[in-house]
Amino acid sequence: MPRWLPRAMVLALALYAVFQLGSWAFHQLIGLLINVLIAFFLALAVEPAVSWMAARGVRRGLGTFFVFLGVLIAAAGFVTLLGSMLAGQIVKIVEDFPDYLDSVINWINTHFHTELRRVDIQEGLLRSDWLRNYVQNSATGVLDVSAQVLGGLFQLLTIGLFSFYFAADGPRLRRTVCSLLPPARQAEVLRAWEIAVNKTGGYLYSRGLMALASGLAHYVLLEFLEVPYAPVLAVWVGLVSQFIPTIGTYLAGALPMLIAFTVDPWYALWVLIFVVIYQQFENYVLQPKLTSKTVDIHPAVAFGSVVAGTALLGAVGALIAIPAVATLQAFLGAYVRRYDVTDDPRVLGHRGPGGGSGVLMRVRHRWVRRPGAGRPRGGDTGAS
Repeated sequence: MPRWLPRAMVLALALYAVFQLGSWAFHQLIGLLINVLIAFFLALAVEPAVSWMAARGVRRGLGTFFVFLGVLIAAAGFVTLLGSMLAGQIVKIVEDFPDYLDSVINWINTHFHTELRRVDIQEGLLRSDWLRNYVQNSATGVLDVSAQVLGGLFQLLTIGLFSFYFAADGPRLRRTVCSLLPPARQAEVLRAWEIAVNKTGGYLYSRGLMALASGLAHYVLLEFLEVPYAPVLAVWVGLVSQFIPTIGTYLAGALPMLIAFTVDPWYALWVLIFVVIYQQFENYVLQPKLTSKTVDIHPAVAFGSVVAGTALLGAVGALIAIPAVATLQAFLGAYVRRYDVTDDPRVLGHRGPGGGSGVLMRVRHRWVRRPGAGRPRGGDTGAS
């Protein structure tokens, strides 16, 4: 046996063990890495406000605290107002449910010639195995729901702490990264960082515009239908549909439908139809135009980046895909050499003045070559 073979075998086994250990550690820490990624983009989003306050003499830590405190107060006030409104509407639905049930039973008895009674339906429902199993499953699932809520709160706390440190210690973090690179690379890192801040801010600006447009559109509908709490519901639809990816649209539309159902069941159907139509208008008309103007990427690239981000990281990928792709595109654009494009008609998209398509040109030549083509008829002579 060669002398190098045992050493090579030990080295191969060690490399395999290190690879397995790294893979295991990566899968164990994937949740933390995603939280850090979200926190980094949140820090980029608040960077302009923190830098503006720091330029006016406020310490970065204190400025970051003020920014996060303002966001927290606004979110807490909105959630409190929304929760009180939702609790009142749920109480109203529970109180009016017997009347709704009586109207449905009367409609069924009238059209299908049945003799249903509300008392029989209630007794059958209370004695059904479905209700008993549902109550048992709900009782056993309380602990799971509580664990999910605590896990969500811990995740929000982790994201908030990391984003606070990234925003407050932004210059120190940049100095640490630049200290590991030569001077030529340091300028590129700082340029990429600045582009990321601008693109993330532009993305949030476009989302804010779309939230404003969505809120105004739904406010007009809800006011027309005389649905209560129309302003709060409009703000809910605008924020949730734009800043919660993938399922945000469904969560945003469910609450106005529920409130509209308490006024008139048909109003809930009209709200559903409007939500679906407006979502298509936003996806194919409004969002591509606003995104291409504020983030400066092609609408097709924006749509493809969202699909790819969703496939890779789920809802988080859908949220950060557009600013990440815009940053990468703007950064790489400085290293791609571009040339002047020739004035070829195939590049311009048209034939130019006096030109036309091949079929039209052949028809024109044949008409001109016809005997007597273009000559005035006997009755057409004379001065005009």
